[in-house]
This record gives sequence, structure tokens and C-alpha cells, in this order.
Amino acid sequence: MKSKKPILLTDEQMQNFIVNGYIVFKTDLPTALHQEIFEKTEQVFEEEGNPGNNLLPRLPEIQEIFDHPHVDGALTSIMGENYLMHAHRHCHYNPPKSGGQGMHKDSWAKFHHHTRWAMVLYYPQDTPPEIGPTAVAPGSQYYNTKAADGNEVQLHGEAGTIAIIHYDLWHRATPNLTDDKKRFMMKFLFTRMEEPEKPSWENKTDQWLSDKDSPDYPMWHEIWNWHRGEPNPIKMDRQQSISELIENLQSEDESTCLRSAYALGGSGQSAIPNLVDTLQNESKTVRRNVTYALSSMNQVAVPALIEATKDTNANVRAGVTDALGDISLKAQDATSVLIDAATDSDTTVRQLSTDALGLVGQKSSAAVPVLAGNLQDSDDWVRRNASLALARLGSHAEEAVPDLKSALKDENRYVCANSLEAMKRINTPKSETAVLDFLITSRWCPITSKKSTF
Repeated sequence: MKSKKPILLTDEQMQNFIVNGYIVFKTDLPTALHQEIFEKTEQVFEEEGNPGNNLLPRLPEIQEIFDHPHVDGALTSIMGENYLMHAHRHCHYNPPKSGGQGMHKDSWAKFHHHTRWAMVLYYPQDTPPEIGPTAVAPGSQYYNTKAADGNEVQLHGEAGTIAIIHYDLWHRATPNLTDDKKRFMMKFLFTRMEEPEKPSWENKTDQWLSDKDSPDYPMWHEIWNWHRGEPNPIKMDRQQSISELIENLQSEDESTCLRSAYALGGSGQSAIPNLVDTLQNESKTVRRNVTYALSSMNQVAVPALIEATKDTNANVRAGVTDALGDISLKAQDATSVLIDAATDSDTTVRQLSTDALGLVGQKSSAAVPVLAGNLQDSDDWVRRNASLALARLGSHAEEAVPDLKSALKDENRYVCANSLEAMKRINTPKSETAVLDFLITSRWCPITSKKSTF
């Protein structure tokens, strides 16, 4: 259990994270702890194979890492208070003489710039460059393709080194050039549960501290404002017309696309009709660039987005529900249309609107009936999004407890895990009993193994 006050990040550290998408540090935990974790990991791999999502119950000593005030403080700063350690985690093994990987985003790529998902990477052994640490492309979390400059940084360090990275940051395992040294890296996924309404780090200023001359400054500053609970796009002197900026959203150069999107976001109301029309574009990438512009406008765009949820084109409906979700608390006027969209005939619209309701509607119980109903949707992602949305609603989701209990039997492990978390956060005697009953039935014994079954 956490017993010490979290050590929060500074303004400079937060801004570096916003620009580069990662932060690396080392705790003061004893070397003996990391050695113990490394040796137990070796044993588990040799006797049982990779424990996958059972990494933490199989190696419970790792929890000491996450309870450390430096780690907890960094996660609180980046992900907000009451963040959630997601049920997905994995031990990445890089054996001697491996060839490494190519740069990639993980398979659940969110393609949202606002920080609602992050990963913690932990090395239990010394990880110099030659043993094959994870490499990242700084700043690439903003890109759907790899960052244009192609630079990469190896996240190497002593045993106990921790890296927190934006979920969408491009990364890879580098080659392990040694003949006999194993490299383990424990990856844990975290998600934000409360939309930012105030800074969650050691905030001293509202000002951006450096790189104001960078062409990416409007994008960075919008993300900074969002983290501070004051989302507003930077209004810059435009060098191009709205029509030219709209055209640039289709550029083959993604830097041009992103800079145009945030310039359009700063243009306000006058750009909205053109942006909504562009959601009919056949290119998914172009439509995604449009949502960056619309969501950066914040509540200014909400009335037009509400109207566009009635569009007959499913791509338009998907784009506007996605943007409304990204605007989150400032789009609460859209709750009713998102409830309607959560039963849309188009699967993508249902996925995005269900997810959006966990962000836009997390201050009330209005969305609970439709979210509870979507726990039975035929699509895995609709059910996953519904269960996480209900967890984000917390105490407002009390009405959904019977449906969440049924969802504990879902064939998708993450629907089950999210539903359990939702009932924990609902925190009533009925939901608490359901949680305890399930955990007692499914209790994992960290001592039981192939060699010791009872």
C-alpha cells in the first residue's frame, strides 16, 4: 500500500514529456530487490514460460516499484489522480544475439494526442546499450507514421530504471549484441480515469518554458493547456487561408498535416464547416487530422459537432463522436446525442461514442443505461469501451452493477477486468460484495507452479 506522498513532476519535466513523449528515471529502491525480481523472472520463464497478463501476481515484488513515491508521483502528474493500472501487462524478453525489432506503435494504437494512455517500462537488470534496451522516437506520439527525422533514443540504464512513455510513442527493442546476457523489460499499461480539471503535477506557471519558435509550439501548448484543465488552442497569425490549411490536411508530409490541423483549431468557428465537410474524405488519416483540429477547438466546436451526429455518412458520425469524446467535459451538452450514437448501426460509431461517454458523461449517471446495454454488444471493442466507461463513471454507475456482474463472465478478459474495476469504483456494499465474491472464486496463488501444485 502506498504510504508516502507522491513525488510530483515539475513544469519542466511535464513539458519535456509533452514534447518528447517519455521520461526516464531510477528510484532509490535497493539493488537486491531488482536482483530478486530478475532471478524470479528467469525461473518463471524457464519453468512456465512468459506469464503475460499474470506478470504481477506471479512476481508480486514488482508492486513495490509502482508503490514508490517517485513512480506514483510521475504517473499522477501525467495520468491524473486515481489513474488505473490496466489489466494488460507483459514481460518482454530480449535474448542474447537477438536482432531486435522494427519501430512500431502497439496494437491498441489510440492516435489521440491527449494523454489518456501511457506505458511504464521497468528493467530489473542493468541494461546498457549492447544488451538491447527499448528505443523510442522522441516526439513521435503525435504521428500516425514515424517521425520525419527518424531519430531514436535508447532508454538504457542501471537495474531499476523506469521509463514512462505515451502510449502512441513509436518504439522498438534494439538488438541484444551480447553472447550470454538476458534482457527483461516489464511493460505495464495505465489509463487516465478522470479528465483534467487542474494540474496534477507541481505546477508553478501557466507559461510554456521553451521552444516557442518551434512550428510545433501550437500543438504542444494545446496539450499543455489540456493537462492544466484549461484546453484552448493557440491563436496564431495565419499565413494561409482556411481552404489552404484544409488542403494541407491531405499532405503526404505529416508534419504539414499536424501543423495545419492546429492552425485550423486556432481559427475557431470560421473553420468548422469546412472541417466537418472534410470528414467525408475517404482517407482515414485525413479524417483523423480533422478530428485533431476540431477537438483542439474545445467547446467552440460542440454545437456544430452535435448537429453533425445526424449525418447519413458513417465516417462523419464517427469523426464527430470521436472529437466530442476528445473534448470530453467541455462537451457535456452532447451527452444525449452520444447516447443515441452508442446504439448506431455502424460498429465504429458505436465503439467511439461508447468510449466518448466515459469521458463526456463521467460527471453524471445519464449514460449508464446505454453503457450497461453495450456490455452485451456483439463487438469486443464496444463491450471493452463500455466497461471502461462505466469504471470512469465510478459512483455514478451504481445502476449498472447487475450488468457488470454478468460481464465478469465475458469471454474477453479486458471486459471482465474493466467490469471488476468499475464495481470497485462504484464502492457500494452490493458492488463490493460482487468484487470479493469474484476474487475469492478466481483467486490466483503466486506460490502454485508446475513443481508445486498444492
